[in-house]
Amino acid sequence: MQIGHPAGTAQPGGATTHANTQVASLRVFVFALFFTFGGITSLNDVIIPKLKDLFTLSYAQAMLVQSAFFAAYFIVSLPAAAIVQRIGYMRTAVVGLLTMTAGCLLFIPASSSGMFITFLLALFVLAAGITIVQVVANPLISMLGAPATASSRLTFAQAFNSLGTTVFPYVGAILILGSLAHVDQATLSADALAAYRAAESQVVVHTYLGLAVALAVVALLVWTNRNKLVEHPHPAGSMWSAFDLLKQPRFAFGTLCIFLYVGAEVAVGSLIVNYLMQHDVLGLGAEAAGKHVPLYWGGAMVGRFLGAYVLRICAPGKVLAGAGATAALLLLVSATTQGATSGWALLAIGLVNSIMFPTIFTLASEGLGERAAEGSGLICVAIVGGAIVPLITGYAADAAGLRLALAVPALCYLLILVFGWYARRPLQHG
Repeated sequence: MQIGHPAGTAQPGGATTHANTQVASLRVFVFALFFTFGGITSLNDVIIPKLKDLFTLSYAQAMLVQSAFFAAYFIVSLPAAAIVQRIGYMRTAVVGLLTMTAGCLLFIPASSSGMFITFLLALFVLAAGITIVQVVANPLISMLGAPATASSRLTFAQAFNSLGTTVFPYVGAILILGSLAHVDQATLSADALAAYRAAESQVVVHTYLGLAVALAVVALLVWTNRNKLVEHPHPAGSMWSAFDLLKQPRFAFGTLCIFLYVGAEVAVGSLIVNYLMQHDVLGLGAEAAGKHVPLYWGGAMVGRFLGAYVLRICAPGKVLAGAGATAALLLLVSATTQGATSGWALLAIGLVNSIMFPTIFTLASEGLGERAAEGSGLICVAIVGGAIVPLITGYAADAAGLRLALAVPALCYLLILVFGWYARRPLQHG
């Protein structure tokens, strides 16, 4: 994909002002995409305890929600990059939004079936659309400005992602967890159990139907603005050629750290509700614990607005190393203390998570040039860490308890610390 400038940039005189306006409007469009897919992704943290209760799942089984969701990144990311190369960023965003809409609508037959696996299928399709949108959004916001401030700009865009992850779980906790029923499913017949599950899952359906309508509207708006960016699509080569980028040590290490970061972030977020419900932590009910999830994601939002400034004055790699060290320390504190200290230490991890994804992304992608879309696709493949690390954490929780299971994300953060220090200096070209 060869990306041109926003319409008007090639014109002399007053066209410069017009070009600046176009850049600003495109940034607003990308910010809206970050808000949307961030919020929908964070709803998984509310759905997990709902489905865990509804289908009497173990922690490992409940984490299959994240596995189904984030597996889409592994399967869809490279094809999404190929679509970008062929039809451009804006049109690909429409494809992603419509796929997300289809995923939301699949919750209707999932609820009617009363089967856990059908919910996993709906989540996979929804995540496929989010994957496509994210492959578009990350490199696009990096291109809409000076390369030197790409980390800061992407961090600022990610703050809108965090705004979505703050708002959506709070509303979701009220709509979904507020209706959490307590029925002894062992006393129900097979037919009664299926009927109970179908009825209880209706609150999930209503939530996602509303999202489907909103996504369809956003897709229409993006389509009407598809020509604001001058693009020169060309037939994509083999999507497997992106793997050549892994020969670059910094890109390969950064891609691994995206895997680890997303896995750790999702694992912690997925455990918050059940963790805070423990008697030796905060002892909250399901809805009250669910309302604390936005504090985790809200910390990331605040940290990203602050981080956008910090990353302009401090070396991104050093900031990343400090964030990784702090996250590992907070997990240690949470695992070894009780009461409010334990609970709030876990929630505070959101604050230090804030700058990690955008900083890892830009440090890994530095110098990719025209291969930015390929790099973004491959990095998005690594988001499959959200499918694998939480599953490992779930098995650890079943085997050793929630506290000891925190060692899994802690190890991820320590490796991110190492990458930050490794990439603390600008990449030397030539």
